[in-house]
Amino acid sequence: MKIKVCGITNLSDALLCEQLGADALGFVFYAGSKRQIMPNEASEIIKHLNPFTVKVGVFVDENPVLINDIVRTVGLNVVQLHGGETPEDISLIDVPVIKSFRVENNFDFSVLKYYSDSFILLDSFDKEELGGTGKTFNWSVIPDNIKSKIILAGGINSDNVEEVFNKVKPIAIDVSSSLEEYPGKKDKEKVIQFFNKINLLRRNYADNDEFKFTA
Repeated sequence: MKIKVCGITNLSDALLCEQLGADALGFVFYAGSKRQIMPNEASEIIKHLNPFTVKVGVFVDENPVLINDIVRTVGLNVVQLHGGETPEDISLIDVPVIKSFRVENNFDFSVLKYYSDSFILLDSFDKEELGGTGKTFNWSVIPDNIKSKIILAGGINSDNVEEVFNKVKPIAIDVSSSLEEYPGKKDKEKVIQFFNKINLLRRNYADNDEFKFTA
């Protein structure tokens, strides 16, 4: 199972997460986010990262032309979309895409079939925030036939990640606010504790080969 740490805004956090075992790092370019980073700032951080660490750009209802420009200039490998983007929008993007969906009680999972060319991320629904809420949703509502194909987000932390490994078994998890001191700044002790738990679990978990982004 792969681990993505999102909301990276500074080099020290990026290097810490990378060193401890993060497979991917996320940079949020959405102006409405408390974790927004400017393209030039992300580019400077990425220059110092391992070329095999996957760099993910997070956008919300952004013009695909602008997304592709940021992908090239910053050095991103993957784009993650958190708005109302359509399959047609996604087809215009030059790199692999993670499409995020916020799950609430009446979420219609059948809509996912229209995004079969994308990786699917399931996050918690919140009226105020599009992501990084620190809240979980009811994982039992996820259909069994897609659990091993999704990226899971929303309130995953050191206390519940073992349940994720044992019951959901997604191809990847996406963590952000649970590792923070405040929005945009990771808490070193929380990050270390989380990856200590992850690395212990990984030794007893068969990695899923479906999730292979190459940097």
